[in-house]
Amino acid sequence: MNNFNEAPQILRDYLNYIGTIRGKSNSTIKEYFFDLRTFFRFMKMHKGLADSSTEFEKIPIDDIDVNFIKYITLSDLYEYMAYVSLDRGNNASSRARKVASIKSFFNYLHSKARLIDYNPAKELESPKIQKRMPRYLSLEESKQLLNSVSGKHRQRDYAILMLFLNCGLRLSELVSININRIKNDTLTVVGKGNKERTIYLNKACVNAIQQYLRVRPVDGVKDKNALFLSERKQRISKKTVQYIVKKYLQQAGLDPHRYSVHKLRHTAATLMYKYGNVDIRLLQEILGHENLSTTEIYTHVDNEQLRNAVDSNPLATMGEE
Repeated sequence: MNNFNEAPQILRDYLNYIGTIRGKSNSTIKEYFFDLRTFFRFMKMHKGLADSSTEFEKIPIDDIDVNFIKYITLSDLYEYMAYVSLDRGNNASSRARKVASIKSFFNYLHSKARLIDYNPAKELESPKIQKRMPRYLSLEESKQLLNSVSGKHRQRDYAILMLFLNCGLRLSELVSININRIKNDTLTVVGKGNKERTIYLNKACVNAIQQYLRVRPVDGVKDKNALFLSERKQRISKKTVQYIVKKYLQQAGLDPHRYSVHKLRHTAATLMYKYGNVDIRLLQEILGHENLSTTEIYTHVDNEQLRNAVDSNPLATMGEE
């Protein structure tokens, strides 16, 4: 658990709760802490309890207690949302996350710790986020990317791209792969919220991993169980993987600014849905999504499918001579 020294006890208790009871990952706990720290700083400023000469980012929050929180109203919460929107320039997605942090915190105080009788965040609405179609590589572009792999670490890099494009792994899941968690055609990864899930490997992935293991360094390896190793023979970092993906996107003639590691996850999901007739709930399981609504962004159709749908209409050839 992280040591949040500047957090008041009531916030530390909450962060411990979401870490130990709710099983949230360290990165999620940090995000909640940063969100709530900003919220408390604003509340002190808003209620005239912060020295006007103190910079916002230096307003202390260690004196926040339950008596302070009891006087926060729904109106105060909307004042805060206006502040992060207008003064801090937070977009709808960032504001939605801040709403989620606040609602979770107040729900904990009201329903779990039972420290407050009234939950002002219960009626707090989240900003509407416009769902964008995820960017992804076409089948031909995916093949281009795989065919662009070359150089000293080609077996390793090819296996990395193959796992991204076939299994829809998250970046954190790929770098955390351990050799002892690969059993024949299955792979166990640790996903969001430290939840384990089993990935089934197709022949292309099994072959790619086997080819890499034949050349993977053995002597002087710092983390002997790590599947993917860096030049320094230690577990490969997220940053290195991002660099590798960008490099091959460029070599394949694809725009490295338009696509990224996460877009390869979108690609895997889209290809499975489009060509494999994969049921949406199966896709949810494969990707490790907690909510089905997250998976539903992959059920988009592309222009080719729309054109084919119109062309398949039995009246499509009417009037032809």
